[in-house]
Amino acid sequence: MWFNKESDKVINELSSNLINGLSSSEAKSRLEKNGLNKLQGKKKKTMLQLFFSQINDVMIYILLIAAIISFAVGEVSDSIIILIVIFINALIGVIQESKAEKALEALKNMSTPKALVRRDGNTMEIPSEEVVVGDIVIIYAGRYIPADLRIIESANLKIEESAFTGESVPSEKTSAVINEDKEVPIGDQHNMAFMSTLVTYGRGVGIAVNTGMETQIGKIAKMLDEEEDNTTPLQKKLAQLGKTLGFAAVGVSIVMFIVSMFQGRDFLEMFMTSISLAVAAIPEGLPAIVAIVLALGVQRMIKENAIIRKLPSVETLGSVNIICSDKTGTLTINKMTVKKYYVNGEVKNLENIDIKNNETKLLVEGMALCNDATSNDGVQTGDPTEIALIDVGNKVNINKEDLNKDHKRVNEIPFDSDRKLMTTVNKYDSKFNVFTKGAIDSILKISNKILVNNKIEEFTKDKKDEVLNASNLMSDSALRVLALAYKPIDNEHVAIDDLEKDLIFVGLMGMIDPPREEVKGSIELSKKAGIRTIMITGDHKNTAVAIAKELGIANDISQAMAGSEIDSYSDEEFTKIVNNYRVFARVSPEHKVKIVKAFKSYGNIVSMTGDGVNDAPSLKAADIGVAMGITGTDVAKGAADMVLTDDNFTTIVKAVEEGRNIFNNIKKSIIFLLSCNLGEIVALFVAILLNWPAPLLPIHILWVNLITDSFPALSLGVDPGDEGVMELPPRNPNESLFSGRMGILLIMNGILIGATTLFAFVLGEYLYPESLRHAQTMSFVVLSVSQLFYSLSMRNETKSLFQVGVFKNKWLIASLLFGILLQFAIISIPFTANIFKVYSLGLKDWGLVILISLVPFIINEIIKIFTKK
Repeated sequence: MWFNKESDKVINELSSNLINGLSSSEAKSRLEKNGLNKLQGKKKKTMLQLFFSQINDVMIYILLIAAIISFAVGEVSDSIIILIVIFINALIGVIQESKAEKALEALKNMSTPKALVRRDGNTMEIPSEEVVVGDIVIIYAGRYIPADLRIIESANLKIEESAFTGESVPSEKTSAVINEDKEVPIGDQHNMAFMSTLVTYGRGVGIAVNTGMETQIGKIAKMLDEEEDNTTPLQKKLAQLGKTLGFAAVGVSIVMFIVSMFQGRDFLEMFMTSISLAVAAIPEGLPAIVAIVLALGVQRMIKENAIIRKLPSVETLGSVNIICSDKTGTLTINKMTVKKYYVNGEVKNLENIDIKNNETKLLVEGMALCNDATSNDGVQTGDPTEIALIDVGNKVNINKEDLNKDHKRVNEIPFDSDRKLMTTVNKYDSKFNVFTKGAIDSILKISNKILVNNKIEEFTKDKKDEVLNASNLMSDSALRVLALAYKPIDNEHVAIDDLEKDLIFVGLMGMIDPPREEVKGSIELSKKAGIRTIMITGDHKNTAVAIAKELGIANDISQAMAGSEIDSYSDEEFTKIVNNYRVFARVSPEHKVKIVKAFKSYGNIVSMTGDGVNDAPSLKAADIGVAMGITGTDVAKGAADMVLTDDNFTTIVKAVEEGRNIFNNIKKSIIFLLSCNLGEIVALFVAILLNWPAPLLPIHILWVNLITDSFPALSLGVDPGDEGVMELPPRNPNESLFSGRMGILLIMNGILIGATTLFAFVLGEYLYPESLRHAQTMSFVVLSVSQLFYSLSMRNETKSLFQVGVFKNKWLIASLLFGILLQFAIISIPFTANIFKVYSLGLKDWGLVILISLVPFIINEIIKIFTKK
């Protein structure tokens, strides 16, 4: 029981150190001994278990029965082929499933919460899974507790523990010992913090006393051990579609078998053909293909700085039509930057700064010396406003460290929010300069002179009005304005009260957190894609509108609303007017939820960004919650669907584009597979109805199904993104996969593939009337090769193959060539030709079957010419 021990004793018992923490070597040793700090989930399936799960299917069982029957009646080759097809199919499934699992595991690791610990005397952030017993853990509002901790230090610390206590009110925590020898309920252990709970207020330091399965939550891990359902809405739809197709395929096969029996055909052959057709008609590889396309897409997004935490978000991204974005750090660079300055009666751009000018040099020096921040070689500390002032000096080679050495600070009056001023006294040779910086109105009150062109003049009312006009001009551009005044004094022993009197006004500097350069293009791209960008910020309305104008989000201040104005409307009233606004300024987290709900009430798919603890409700309320990876709290990341590792708005737009392309690729694979399967049904069913000889043997159907359902379909799933995808409106999430032209294309291409297969068979019978095997071989080759060529036309619904780039999808080209090579090998090698009961085609035959196989591809390309959007 750690709660009844003094914190010093706990630290000693765990061989740790409050100041330095553990050493890296000791932490590594403890990690190896006790294992990762995570809850043990269900054991992963072995490769063998994965393999058997692939053949645990009713249709596979039917195939196995068919193989046994074939073997029993002496059709050994058919039996072997069926078993080979089953094995290869299962193997491909195993590879796809394990790939998807690895990709999802990598994704899970990317989104693991971080912990702040002391190691080797330094404070560092590590994955929470690497926390070990004895680690000194720093906690503050917004952080998840990474392990069970004994609190050592606390300041207004409150932790939300409802998962353990059921209490909705956060528990107050202190480091005081609990003098009880008996067990104390978790809710009353005020000096303990438990894994997976959330710090909602204050800060503290704790020592890890239990990790992983030894934690309180570890003791109830079985309750959390349910396997998470990562199935996306699309996958669920496809599973239902698969069942429907399964029933339909079995129905067609039964009808075909019954008809063939009335026609007096061979029972065993037709039994095998019916089973093969039923198996081929069901795209059993589709769920695996969808899973792997989603997983690979998610991996691509990680490289683009977007971590998808929940797979369904990938589908939702393609439907987003409103992006609500924070301003600071997301639309802007999150760094105050001086843009303009004022000396000698002129407002100038910083790019044109002339340090040779005496007033300008004094302004830069004074702003750097009257300053408590640091900024040197990219390492910065202090207030962002003060850092911006120092960076002006860095730009013109006036380094603050050098200034401090040359002009030592001998006295100061710290900044005060009531005075809105800061003053320092710095040594200049044998004299001293008093520098005062602050708000323009405060500086004007204490200045009675002004420095103009190296002359000190009276600071008349007219001159003060000129300075005020310059300040207002900067403010209208949303710049934050700071003024500088000075005065020389003979010695440092001037009374404090006299330092901020009778100053000489020098000039002004105006700064802003500027927009990211790349964001304007991303917002323009979003507009083309039918996506509205809404700026939501805690900043003032004028500043927000200035940035919004520059980025093309809003045109004028009438499109902006402040949080106080939002409060004046009821939810219903606000919903009616929300579409009139593009900027919401001075908003609270509660306002964000109201804004999201108002936009969603119109059927919009809304993305919302956030980084704070209080942003969690709005992130959850949005269709896609986006957390900041750099500045975001663990709470925000936990509530979000997507985490930006670079906190950049452009990344959201890229993720939307990637989401659209992923969905389109999945759609291509689905339509391709279903068209091919329909083609096989058409070819066989029509031939049986017309009482023709079977154009295909059972092993032909299974083989074609194998080579088209695997590599070409998967290659379409990873097709390079369509460059024009962001010129189309967002996808309706309720829209069917077969809406628009897709349903028509599916049926049309199914009939085309079936018709070309039958044509090849009839042509074979005509050219070689004495050889049914010759005709069947031609139809067999056409069925497989036409599907391979047809995959090329599936790359884009409206653009021709030559527009999208013939060799852009190298995987698809490789799949096509590999498929044709396999087909050639099967009919040309005597051993395989005998097994597949095919005829070795001559050059003329190959020319004919290639031409016939190109028909579906050519027709699709011609249709695109006449139906361009």
